[in-house]
Amino acid sequence: MAAAASAGPDHLFNLRNYFYLGAYQAAINCSDSLPSLSPEESVEKDCLVFRSYIALGSYALVINEIDDAAATPLQAVKMLALYLSSPGNKETVISSLKEWLADPAIGNNLILKLIAGTIFMHEKDYIEALKHTNAGGTMELHALNIQIFLQMNRSDHAEKQLRIMQQVDEDHTLTQLANAWLDLAVGGSKVQEAYLIFQDFSEKYQMTGLILNGKAVCCMHMGNFDEAETLLLEALNKVSYFSEPVIVPLL
Repeated sequence: MAAAASAGPDHLFNLRNYFYLGAYQAAINCSDSLPSLSPEESVEKDCLVFRSYIALGSYALVINEIDDAAATPLQAVKMLALYLSSPGNKETVISSLKEWLADPAIGNNLILKLIAGTIFMHEKDYIEALKHTNAGGTMELHALNIQIFLQMNRSDHAEKQLRIMQQVDEDHTLTQLANAWLDLAVGGSKVQEAYLIFQDFSEKYQMTGLILNGKAVCCMHMGNFDEAETLLLEALNKVSYFSEPVIVPLL
């Protein structure tokens, strides 16, 4: 999402963190108690809330709530909901998405690029996804690049993206998550480092399926299958659809 304004408090910090860590209902609830926001912040808030609904599988709500007069970022989010709601929508959505990306008036919108990368990654069209995400511009785009590169088994390129994120903000939630994804992909002694990242999240924030799943994958890598089973059973009780890409590599 867009970076927080350099001056004044970041009213969306908690909302973003909830979303990044898979606490989607908490993100939705948090949005109801925010102070007055700027127009740009309001659009970002709405995007995060609607993406949370998408992650919970509430596609119809998003499709019905975002009308044709909404800002481009929200229209892009609606496009993701349409894409995920039915296999029959995919061809139409991808065709419309390519038209939007080719439009010089809106094609450089960062949320549109993020949604494009997400959809093309779902399609396993990684080269097309990277055409729209590789330039970065937000922490989410860099994190998505890392997910794409890990899907392509290119941990070397993923590491370069991680270094960019660390230079921007080493303690950012997405930087830490991306670090854990890369550690798991590299394997070996790095798995313990990934486990410690997820453990730190579990101590600082409410437990989510994403955090539990991350810890479980680490345990499996380390041969701790009993602990992994316990974590996965707990994760099942917190299950959501995870329709947006949340990658915890097994290999």
